[in-house]
Amino acid sequence: MENGKKRREIVCGVWMLCLIHKTRGRGDVIRQILPSLLPSHYIIITLSLSLQSPNFISLLATPVAVCTVGGFFFFFSAHSSLVHYARKFYENLVPSYTVYEVECPDHSFRKFTDDGQYLISFSRNQQELIVYRPRWLSFSCKDEDCDNHDLPLKAKRFESFFTQLYCVPLASCNELICKDFFLYMESNKFGLFATSTAQVHDAPAVGGAVQGVPSIEKITFHLLRLEDGFVLDEKVFCNDYVNLAHNLGVFLYDDLLTIVSLRYQIIHILQIRDSGNLVHVRAIGEFCREDDELFLNSNAQGMALSDKNKQQQLLGNHIYNNIHQAQPNPGNSFLSGIKQRLLSFMFRGLWNEETDDTLRVQKIRQKFYFHFQDYCDLIIWKVQFLDRHHLLIKFGSVDGGRQVSRHADTHPAFVAVYNMDTTEIVSFYQNSADELYMLFEQFCDHFYATSRNSMHMNFISSHSNNIHALEQLRSIKDKASSSSQFMKKMLSSLPFSCQSLSPSPYFDQSLFRFDDKLISATDRHKQSTDHPIKFILRRHPYSLRFKIKPGPEAGSMDGRAKKISWFLFHPVLPLALSVQQTLIMQPPLNR
Repeated sequence: MENGKKRREIVCGVWMLCLIHKTRGRGDVIRQILPSLLPSHYIIITLSLSLQSPNFISLLATPVAVCTVGGFFFFFSAHSSLVHYARKFYENLVPSYTVYEVECPDHSFRKFTDDGQYLISFSRNQQELIVYRPRWLSFSCKDEDCDNHDLPLKAKRFESFFTQLYCVPLASCNELICKDFFLYMESNKFGLFATSTAQVHDAPAVGGAVQGVPSIEKITFHLLRLEDGFVLDEKVFCNDYVNLAHNLGVFLYDDLLTIVSLRYQIIHILQIRDSGNLVHVRAIGEFCREDDELFLNSNAQGMALSDKNKQQQLLGNHIYNNIHQAQPNPGNSFLSGIKQRLLSFMFRGLWNEETDDTLRVQKIRQKFYFHFQDYCDLIIWKVQFLDRHHLLIKFGSVDGGRQVSRHADTHPAFVAVYNMDTTEIVSFYQNSADELYMLFEQFCDHFYATSRNSMHMNFISSHSNNIHALEQLRSIKDKASSSSQFMKKMLSSLPFSCQSLSPSPYFDQSLFRFDDKLISATDRHKQSTDHPIKFILRRHPYSLRFKIKPGPEAGSMDGRAKKISWFLFHPVLPLALSVQQTLIMQPPLNR
């Protein structure tokens, strides 16, 4: 405020008040906010938000508590016991203007990173990675009624809100970037991307592969430093299949990474070093302990020598050919290590349930041996970390593994907790078990297993930390025609996909109420609507705080057109991108 002149700054229709020293008018004055009573020479002014530096986003992302003393606003650090009150600040800091038909590059926009520093996008030919930095839109208004002032023409340009940092080619000529896959390591500002060749759906099951699972000739994981786009390391899987859609086959926890090979039923555990190297830690599947393969190979050599001596004896009796045809293949004589752990856990559990030997044998026969082949045919669908020592593993049929989708709950499935240190199965549930649903309802946050360094993901609303989400879940449960089918549908989401929820405060159900059929924190597209999506305050006066219009009010007259939309919310700023797509449905063929 130079020379006493009034100057108002509108940032997309949002006002912000800050405390600054009246003798210092630079952009870094936000850092002058003190968690104590300010002297009298501090005044309240409006501040123009400059987002050229990522430090500002980091500052806004830091949870603070707000209170008022003598008409002043005071901000306290994240270590305060009032940390969750900081979210209420967003009740008054909301999107208030929509810019339609923005002139943007022809890219596929993936998401904002969880700290808001980067916007990830891919070229339409799925060959290049393009990374942007949010920079915001700022302009001056000298009128008295600035809230109703139209935005300038430059608001129609994508470059007014984002600055391109770099464009990096990732895929080779016969590979494509998986545009639904991206994981962010916030502590090191690393990004994990994937490229792959085309799927082969009728690939033969050779080398221990599971029959019916597709094959991909080459899958490459690229670890990049997002600051400058430098490729730090790569990990290649050949003639394998990893479900990359929406991060289903990969999970990141702290510096540990798990990659599930559906084709060969192996859980690969990797560590991301601070240097940017992808280091293979262990493989869980055929073997569980590091020396299992050595032990089995050494025993196999002894068995082969013994078999050779027997064959020489049989040749002397002229009956070698008949016996040779009846011998089993030694390579297929063992179940995998993880499958043996699972079967032994189930057997011991049933055995310990009964003390009477007669009842014990009957139960083992009915519940174990009767379904023994079904248990042997189970395959690993999906895996997530619960902590650095435990994995949550989903088992199911081969058909269900190929159709991990919204219809996956129709297939029988089981969930197991596996201890990587002891190589033991800790617990095992069917996906309709009452006990598992109780754990899911009361301790849902533990299943998300967010990294300890991720501050933003700790504010995700769930039915175990938010009363409104719990009431909504129980309301749906009460309306369900079948309680078992409801639990099966809810538990079909376990294990959770990594980084699949937006940490935006506008999805905090303790602050706002909205229709989750039209918009939600989940990283999925929704059916588009011609009506605005309303965000209503949870607290008094329970008023409409803001609304989002996905597109122009006029709807399409073509009945064959199906419109879908998805939203990319910035995790800190009052900014959201909406992308609409129209799918032309083929008319039914009548004969």
